Amino acid sequence: MENSRCKAFIECANCGSIKAAADLMGYTPSAISQLITAFEKELGLKLFVRTQKGVELTHEGYELVPVVRSYLAQEQEIYQYASELRGVTRGEITIASYPSVATAWLPEIVRRFKADYPGIQINFMEGIRENIYQLLDRNEADMGFLTWADPMPYDWIPLKEEEVLAAIPEDHPFATAEKFPVKECLNSDFILGSWGHEREIMNIFNKNKIHPEIKYTTYDTPATLALVRMGLGISLVNELSARFWSEDLVKLPLDPPAFVTFGVAVNSRNHMTNAARKFLEYTESYFAED
Repeated sequence: MENSRCKAFIECANCGSIKAAADLMGYTPSAISQLITAFEKELGLKLFVRTQKGVELTHEGYELVPVVRSYLAQEQEIYQYASELRGVTRGEITIASYPSVATAWLPEIVRRFKADYPGIQINFMEGIRENIYQLLDRNEADMGFLTWADPMPYDWIPLKEEEVLAAIPEDHPFATAEKFPVKECLNSDFILGSWGHEREIMNIFNKNKIHPEIKYTTYDTPATLALVRMGLGISLVNELSARFWSEDLVKLPLDPPAFVTFGVAVNSRNHMTNAARKFLEYTESYFAED
């Protein structure tokens, strides 16, 4: 199976356009079309249909995307391993993470890693849990930095616990308290992140047997805390996510206290590329020092 055919297929799937894929790969549109046609003949499948806007995957093409990505990743692993044996480390790592991790922890880890492995290209893809799961499932990311939630369908490497805090407006009745009773969430409009699917917070509610009225849902912590600052409700956020937000709101530990565990999820620790494995080693070393 030719590498160029697989890459042309993936780029066309990503771009939805033969011309855009050609520009990315440095080919002519005609050459990309020939590669796709040859790939379809080789597999005996119709992979794309042409539209006015470009090309769209057929059902068979859509099902094939993660398989081809996995094939290319395994091929890359061979070359990366060979380059390490030659004493020259090259490759590429794609990291999916919460924005909070990308802001607070990853820059220093990357700085240390790049000092020793300057030939490795690193790509960041930020999102909520569902985004990270999707990227891992499609083999578009080598690893995902996020918090533990049951079920965890990947190999899991725990890194650090962070306390969950109540974020409340400055004029809230509990603004001067030392702690915020979790059951008080029942008495205020609640703002929930991750489009209303923030599993870590829902687990806290379930553990305390409460079901607050969720009045607003947001994508990520900055939008959540902006609503809190405007007095539109309260929320629960982990300390890392709220680290850079202290003005015009109050952050209090919970009663009873609650914590979330940050870590790294990978499809298989035994089948990572060498570059990704090295980066994971640097990550674990960073948190071991902490």
